[in-house]
Amino acid sequence: MKKTIALTHAKLNSDRLLDSIKFEIKKYLNRERRKPLPAGKDYWTFDCRFGASEDVAEKIFTSEINKHIDAAMAQALPSFYIEILAKACNHQPRAEAADDEAEEA
Repeated sequence: MKKTIALTHAKLNSDRLLDSIKFEIKKYLNRERRKPLPAGKDYWTFDCRFGASEDVAEKIFTSEINKHIDAAMAQALPSFYIEILAKACNHQPRAEAADDEAEEA
C-alpha cells in the first residue's frame, strides 16, 4: 500500500474521517496477514514509511502508525503519505533460549 491520504473532507467530520483512515489501514494489515505464507517462512512483517509527502517519508514501526496519523492531524496537515509493504520472514532463535538449553543438558 502506497497512498497519499487527505485529512480534509467537505462532508465528513474530521474525527470520523480520522477513524475511517485508521480503520482502512487496520483492514489492510489484517488482509495481508491472512494471506498464505510462502514455503519456509514463519510470519508477515511490514516495512512502513510515513511523512507529509513521499519525499520526506521516514521509516516507522507498524505500532506507531496511529500515533503518526494523530500527529499529522494535530499539525493540521492537508494530507500525508503512508507506505506499508508486507514481507515474509523467519523468526530468529533468541540467544537466551540457546543458553538455557545448554544449561539444562
